[in-house]
Amino acid sequence: MDGLKSRLMTLGEIKELLDEKAAQYNHPDFIETDPIQIPRQFEQKENIEIAGFLAATIAWGQRPTIIKNASRLMNWMEHDPYAFLMNTTENDWGNFLEFKHRTFNGTDCLFFLRSLKNIYQNHQGLETVFAHGYRQNNSVASALRHFRKVFFEVDHEFRSQKHVSNIDRGASAKRLNMFLRWMVRSDDAGVDFGIWRQLPMSDLLIPLDVHTGTQARALGLLQRKQDNWRSVLDLTDQLRKFDSDDPIKYDFALFGLGAFKNTWG
Repeated sequence: MDGLKSRLMTLGEIKELLDEKAAQYNHPDFIETDPIQIPRQFEQKENIEIAGFLAATIAWGQRPTIIKNASRLMNWMEHDPYAFLMNTTENDWGNFLEFKHRTFNGTDCLFFLRSLKNIYQNHQGLETVFAHGYRQNNSVASALRHFRKVFFEVDHEFRSQKHVSNIDRGASAKRLNMFLRWMVRSDDAGVDFGIWRQLPMSDLLIPLDVHTGTQARALGLLQRKQDNWRSVLDLTDQLRKFDSDDPIKYDFALFGLGAFKNTWG
C-alpha cells in the first residue's frame, strides 16, 4: 500500500478496510496453511494447549516447514501430547534430542517438554498459569511475565531462554501473543479456539511481526520503527479504537494485507 495514500485515509476508511480484510482472512480456509492446523487435530483441551504452544513456539520461517516440524513433534508424542507427557519419563524422550527447527534444537525441545510436564503436574496447566499472571495486574503483560517465570523454574540451559520472549527486554512476544489469540479469542468464524475463559478477549495483544508491522505503518497506525513491545502496545491501542471487544481480529487483516507471503516473521 502506498504510504502517501494511506496517510490520506481517515480512521473510518481504515476501519472499513481492516474490517473487510479481517472478514476475508478470518476464515476456515486460513487454517490450511497456518500452524493453527496442528492443535486443530485434537479435541481434548490439554492436547490443544500443548500442541498449540509447541506449534507457536517454532512458528517462524517457512510455514510448510513449521507445520512439518510441528507434525513431527506430534508424531513423536503419539498424537496424544498430554497423555505422553503425563505417562512417560525422560528416558522415553530420546527422539527429541534429534529435533531441530532453525535455532530451536533437541536440548531446547527436551527442556520444553520437561517444563510443560511441570506446569501440568504442579501448576494446574497452561491456562491456570497464564490466568494467575493476568490477575496479578489485570493485563496480558503480567500474564506473560508470570508464565515466563514459571516456565523457567525447571533446570535448563541458558540458551533455551531465548525461545520464550522476555517483554522486559523489549521483545514483541509475537508467538506467545499468537498462542493466546488461539486459546482465548472466539467468534463465529471458528478459526481460533476460544477455550480459555479466564483471560478477556478484549485485553489480547497483537502478535506483531514484520508483516503486521509493515502494514500498520503504511496505514499510519504505528509510528515506531521497531517491532518491539512498545510497538505492540501502541498498535493494539489503535486497534481497540476500531473494536474494543475484539481488537485482535485485525491480526488477520494486517497479516493478509502483507501479501499473504509464505514466510513468518
